[in-house]
Amino acid sequence: MVSWLGYGNSASISIELDDEETRTKVPVILEDETKQYQHLFYDGDNISGKVNIKLKQEGKRLEHQGIRIEFLGQIEIYYDRGNNYEFVKLDRDLARPGDLSQSCSFPFEFLKVVKQYESYTGRNVRLRYFLRVTIARRLVDVVHEKEVLVHQLSSYPETNSPLKMEVGIEDCLHIEFEYNRSKYHLNDVIVGKIYFILVRIKIKHMELSILKRETTGSGANTYNENEQIGRYEIMDGAPVRGESIPIRLFLSAYDLTPTMKDVNKKFSVRYYLNLVLVDEDDRRYFKQQEITIWRKSPDSLISPNRGVAALGKD
Repeated sequence: MVSWLGYGNSASISIELDDEETRTKVPVILEDETKQYQHLFYDGDNISGKVNIKLKQEGKRLEHQGIRIEFLGQIEIYYDRGNNYEFVKLDRDLARPGDLSQSCSFPFEFLKVVKQYESYTGRNVRLRYFLRVTIARRLVDVVHEKEVLVHQLSSYPETNSPLKMEVGIEDCLHIEFEYNRSKYHLNDVIVGKIYFILVRIKIKHMELSILKRETTGSGANTYNENEQIGRYEIMDGAPVRGESIPIRLFLSAYDLTPTMKDVNKKFSVRYYLNLVLVDEDDRRYFKQQEITIWRKSPDSLISPNRGVAALGKD
């Protein structure tokens, strides 16, 4: 991405990462539904490279009041566009005030950068990390940005108890269902079973869905956005008393993020298993249970400079 300068400015800016040829790139769906590939970083990774400034006309002076680069972590609430909340801000001066008469490059380095949250783009909020270069000018500053993606790794939960729940309508329906765990990594498999203890209503359909709930704001200004991520048909037809139905749901088939709780006191992202029963009169019965989703840390990615968060107990 190149930004051409206006108001007599005659230069373009680009940012090159030192390891951008070998560093993993991940496709990201932006707010406008377009896809962009971003370089992947983890907590504690160094970020280094060089800033290239190319003059449109070599030999023609470009006056400036200083050149700097920043590494920023920022939360944007879509309905509060005027306020962006920065939780990381590191900066380096690349050049003192003066002028440029030829194209040049400036190296930069941010060591062991703390990146405590995962990048996220949702319905009402975006959390992003980016490098920003600014050439300070008297009239209009020249700014160029390069986004990077951050994943938060977690270690295996200390405890991971099975989930057991009941759905009941007095003297009509009694169903018990259990899942093997309450915490799952992004490529995990949900394994469970449903038991029909009492069935006196005619059920014609049953399904299990994954619900994502994005919460922004607080108090009277809290906004909840619910989205059905995936759906798994358990049965199509009437069950009988004593019957049991196995469940096996592969999470890798769905576009999920880790669970995020009270991120910088601005937003949360939670996931629920939603069991839906439909009877012959098209009445629907629901039962929800929250689950925790986490990003597994491959052994090959663990290094002394990389942070790995531990999931707490239930």
